[in-house]
Amino acid sequence: MQKQKTVLDFQKMKAAGERIGVLTCYDYPTALIMDGCGIDMILVGDSVGVVVAGYDNTLPVTMDEMIYHTRAVMRARPKAFVVADLPYLSYQIDLASARLNAGRLVKDGGAAAVKLEGGAHVADTISAICDMDIPVMAHIGLTPQSLHRMGGFKVQGKGEEQADRIFQDALAVEKAGAFSVVLEGIPMKLAQRISAELSIPTIGIGAGPHCDGQVLVLHDILGLCSKYSPKFVKRYADLGPVISEAVASYIAEVKAGTFPEEKHSFS
Repeated sequence: MQKQKTVLDFQKMKAAGERIGVLTCYDYPTALIMDGCGIDMILVGDSVGVVVAGYDNTLPVTMDEMIYHTRAVMRARPKAFVVADLPYLSYQIDLASARLNAGRLVKDGGAAAVKLEGGAHVADTISAICDMDIPVMAHIGLTPQSLHRMGGFKVQGKGEEQADRIFQDALAVEKAGAFSVVLEGIPMKLAQRISAELSIPTIGIGAGPHCDGQVLVLHDILGLCSKYSPKFVKRYADLGPVISEAVASYIAEVKAGTFPEEKHSFS
């Protein structure tokens, strides 16, 4: 029987060189499927705003929305370790609101840990949340909540100065107490350097093969998000046409009067 994953498991996996598999998830039936496949970690990401709610970016996502989706995932009682994103403005204003909102994701949402974006400048926030005994996953490099400052979703750390700043961010979040760090949209060699230096697991997304684990957005690997097609995404299925065919067949049968049949009816 599969055991419940904890932060200690991820420390052991890094030490053993065992890769960590992570995917986003926002609902109960998908969480059941993922957990049945043996996923190590589920991220209830604020990416839900883009791939489910249809926003152009993650900035409009609210705490109430994150709690709703985290609760839905947790109803599947996954053995995977569940991390929930702290959305924009839920942790940037002051430490008190950051602690409160992190607590809400754990107490009301049921998450085992929270994730927040930023490096050295959020080290105090990470420490404050860790002091509540809530595990924190950090997120550096391309941070989607900072898209306006970055000028869009652009690879970070290509220049020497910016690469060194990201490296220092990695050291800072580890020192602050993060149990893991997402490396997004950075050059492969920089991610390799960070992964070798840190004692905590690195989870890559568009950061090459040398990270301790990988995360992707579920809707991207299933071909269900047509808004963006990042270079780092591998599509493992193309469910859009499959769903379209099923919906078109249903409509056609309803129009033709061939559905429902007697076997779909009550006597």
